[in-house]
Amino acid sequence: MLSMISDLFLLLFVVNRLIPTETAVLPNNQEKKTCGYESCAKVDPTKLNIHIVAHSHDDVGWLKTVDQYYFGHRNDIQIAGVQYIINSAVKSLQENPERRFIYVETAFLWKWWLRQDEKEKAAVRSLIDEGRLEIIGGGWSMNDEAVTHYHSIIDQFTWGFRRLNDTFGKCGRPKIGWQIDPFGHSREQASMFAQMGFDGLLFGRLDYQDKSQRMKTQTPELIWKGSPSLGESSNLFTTVLYNIYVPPSGFCFDILCSDEPLIDDTEVPDYNIDRKVEQFLEFVNNQAKAYRTNNVIITMGNDFTYQNADTWFTNLDKLIRYTNQRNGSTHHAIYSTPSCYLKAVNDRNVSWTTKSDDFFPYASDPHSYWTGYYTSRPTIKLYERMGNNFLQVVKQLSVLSSAPDNEQLEKFREAMGILQHHDAVTGTEKQHVANDYSRILTNSISDGENISTESLRNLLPKETNSEQKNSLKFHSCLLLNISTCEYTENNKNFIVTLYNPTSRPLTTHIRLPVTGTSYLVRDYLGTELVTQIVPISTAVKNIPGRKSSALHELLFLAIEIPALGYQSFYVSEKNQTSQLQSDEPVSDQKSRSMGGNAYDISVDTTGKIVIQSKLEYSIKLTQSFHYYEGAEGNNHGSINRTSGAYIFRPNVTAGIKDFNYNGYLKICKGPLVEELQLTVNKWISQVVRVYSEEERIEFSWVVGPIDINDGIGKEIITKYTTDLNSNGEFSTDSNGREMLKRERNKRQTWNLELAEPIAGNYYPVTTKISLSDEDRKLKMAVLTDRAQGGSSLKDGEIELMLHRRLLKDDAFGVGEALNETAYGTGLVAKGEHSLFIGNQSSAFLLREKNEALRLALRPWIFITPLENTSYDDWKKTYKMQSSGVAKTLPPNIHILTLEPWKDGSILLRLEHLFESDESVEFSKPVTINIQELFSAFTVTSVHETTLGGNQWLKDNERLRWVADKADIVGNNHTVLPITSESVNGMDILLMPMQIRTFIVNKVQKPF
Repeated sequence: MLSMISDLFLLLFVVNRLIPTETAVLPNNQEKKTCGYESCAKVDPTKLNIHIVAHSHDDVGWLKTVDQYYFGHRNDIQIAGVQYIINSAVKSLQENPERRFIYVETAFLWKWWLRQDEKEKAAVRSLIDEGRLEIIGGGWSMNDEAVTHYHSIIDQFTWGFRRLNDTFGKCGRPKIGWQIDPFGHSREQASMFAQMGFDGLLFGRLDYQDKSQRMKTQTPELIWKGSPSLGESSNLFTTVLYNIYVPPSGFCFDILCSDEPLIDDTEVPDYNIDRKVEQFLEFVNNQAKAYRTNNVIITMGNDFTYQNADTWFTNLDKLIRYTNQRNGSTHHAIYSTPSCYLKAVNDRNVSWTTKSDDFFPYASDPHSYWTGYYTSRPTIKLYERMGNNFLQVVKQLSVLSSAPDNEQLEKFREAMGILQHHDAVTGTEKQHVANDYSRILTNSISDGENISTESLRNLLPKETNSEQKNSLKFHSCLLLNISTCEYTENNKNFIVTLYNPTSRPLTTHIRLPVTGTSYLVRDYLGTELVTQIVPISTAVKNIPGRKSSALHELLFLAIEIPALGYQSFYVSEKNQTSQLQSDEPVSDQKSRSMGGNAYDISVDTTGKIVIQSKLEYSIKLTQSFHYYEGAEGNNHGSINRTSGAYIFRPNVTAGIKDFNYNGYLKICKGPLVEELQLTVNKWISQVVRVYSEEERIEFSWVVGPIDINDGIGKEIITKYTTDLNSNGEFSTDSNGREMLKRERNKRQTWNLELAEPIAGNYYPVTTKISLSDEDRKLKMAVLTDRAQGGSSLKDGEIELMLHRRLLKDDAFGVGEALNETAYGTGLVAKGEHSLFIGNQSSAFLLREKNEALRLALRPWIFITPLENTSYDDWKKTYKMQSSGVAKTLPPNIHILTLEPWKDGSILLRLEHLFESDESVEFSKPVTINIQELFSAFTVTSVHETTLGGNQWLKDNERLRWVADKADIVGNNHTVLPITSESVNGMDILLMPMQIRTFIVNKVQKPF
């Protein structure tokens, strides 16, 4: 999507006993090709080289669904058909060997490829081998960078790369990032691109003030330092495109455009070639003033252009020819690609300024801060996170059960790739498109249930030929977020199988919606566990669309669920009597506070939660709900901008609003949890929980339907307020990995003029926001279950936006107000925050890391209903506990990826969870022996690839870029080499923040 469009169109190489052949990554028949830098058109060192890049930006869903875009359906919404774009571009490229075209979105390319005959496929392979059709980016979609989790970003690039590698080989391997449309750019994305082996990145959008300064100071090109922990290996050369990604004004030669064609017949009255070339070169010369070499890149394309590629290429042929034929011309125009452009820039041997922060938030004008989408459509943001959680479970179970890769798993990967698109998880799509994204993910989760059920049927039975195996059912409960699960509600006896997708044993509380009030839970040892029945809050019971008979939740503590393994529990409802059972829910109407041994938690007269720590670091905290009124205007001019799907623009005159507290308070206490159920009003409520033996505080909030009866759109926030002196600073995570320091009302690289003091201080919070009091050595951190916008607008205070409902569009293209409804009323969102307060010790940091992992990779709950099977019978027939790892990993190391790959191999990623200067205890290099790691199989060979799994690490040679000397001074961080060294065969060394990727061959063992 682009706001300017007319309203009409809408693995270090590891030595081992057996070295795998390169076919594990690449297909065979990779003879010498002419693709790559050697295929680039020659530049002229004495002239200004104009790199004309023909491209089409094809959103994987936005105003139309993915399928509607591909097939060209619903042109009443937007004239766009991707199949015609690729058809037409391929045909035009074959007509002139000088022409070039780039393509980006593998999701669409693969959809097209499957429908071609062998003749067309051969033609495309030839174009790719010649470097004239170049794949840029190569992810399944062009992902958003603000609200996406690094796990899913890596996955969606890995799958896009695999399709390209398997189909086109080396010449189909992308080497350049092309993020032209996302609304701001994350440092972690740059770091990941560098680790994928990319030579550079080009993007289109950055803050208007930042862009203005960079263009004036010739710094739109820079070396982006992607990670202070990883050093040079994460640095990425980055180019900010001059004109976002559109053509110069007057030079859009597309059927969607109305610009005049180039007419070179002097006998025709409308002859214009001289004038148009002069106009073109005027634009080129103005652009060249902002850049430091004799190369400029001109983007010739737009959203869904080239449906008739001939209209473009016919005119571009002329533009290039007549530019180059000018007498005494100092310009040299060529068909080019982003990679050829960057190679030409690199060849100039210029030194570059550096940047070590990110490009958030993005503002396109003084009153348009694109910070609303950090929260827009909060339910799809949670659903996407659930999808990644389950995808990892399914992939791991497939490996542990020795199940081969299959079409259902491929579709699941692809669905998650689609969800990463910058108009999908962002919430900036039309409502019918959001519904279709949910449909796609729901279908893939259903397929994932089939895969996981088959895997568990192979893993649990003690006898592999067990007759009962094929009758086993393992149901997922996808509505646990609203305390609904038909399999626990409708069965008096059932097995709970918890699968732990993390790399360390997990102890966690499990909550299951039930209709009874007394249950017996026995673990794999036959031990009867302590249970607690907790009433479901009134607000949750009343969520529109909730169809459940459960009035309570059964709570028990699952202890040490094995890493990459499962633990089963036998649950049976006790016989009901007229007397209350021992685990009947208890409401403490006398007490007005709760909080266990760590906190005293109560509610004041205004409805604020008041928390007083009982620990040695005494601190007082309040939590409260508020809202902003969304500004409304006619969008004619910056000052009249409306708050919408993209833009967060609160009505500053109205100020922050408080809710009238006319609600209800209930406190429940038991052996496992104490909780405070608070209803603020009809559409704001929460449950505050403190679990036994835990120092975190859980806030389970419910927001909606947001009241719009007054005709005003609203943006709901929660505030956590302390007396900590944070000195105007706070930190937010970058895609769930490294933390970045933020300073209120300030940017690191330019003097900020801030017309929107609230929206302009909002940042994406993918997983965590924190602030510190350095004098008291105290820290407060809030971890989220999905991406949200957040800030610290006052010292000692954190605010997070939970939900938005707005009544007007912000005029940036989506064409709809962000007014989500469901079940005939405004959308209700339910979510979770985990709050930590404490000293900045290694133990505190480790608790944070473990909680972030728990929120991203929760133990997956499988329910098996039982009728006449006793505990003893179940235990006799089935294994109730097993682990996929042979030894416990260190607390700072995590298995990020374990999935079936090719020819029986697996793809393995290991990551170090700590930054280089984060913890004295945990920010240390760690050595892991891969051969000793797994219990489910024996590793026979290991071969390291780049992060995307599509190139042997030993073969990756990135372009080298030189930083200005002034930017090198003061960099005291450890610099990792581009390739690492193995230690003693299969011993793998992991440095802080490092992710290492391997193709592993194995021999399966009994699980």
